[in-house]
Amino acid sequence: MSREDTTSDRRTSDRFPIEREVRYKVLNKKSTEEIGVGRTINMSSTGVLFTTEQLLLPGRRVEVSISWPAQLDNRCALRLVARGRVVRFDEGKAAIEIQQYEFKTQGKAPIIPIQ
Repeated sequence: MSREDTTSDRRTSDRFPIEREVRYKVLNKKSTEEIGVGRTINMSSTGVLFTTEQLLLPGRRVEVSISWPAQLDNRCALRLVARGRVVRFDEGKAAIEIQQYEFKTQGKAPIIPIQ
């Protein structure tokens, strides 16, 4: 039996310990929006683990907006906006599987002249 056969970790992508602000909303057909804030714990190309004070049931569709550490052209802040399904919730932490994503700009950061 190989090592892969004995592990319970089903992740196919490397996770990176990135801690950033996250805002999320539950995507549902109700008129009442469920929204919240938290911090990312780790991320991969296929998922995000983040803190939440709200119960997010597995199977729910959510949209997360994460402040991104890199800037466009070294002066325009970015946000990663991703949609997916909650795959796990445990003790104030939710994991989502990313199904689609895009980067959006947040506006230009002020240009500081070099002296």
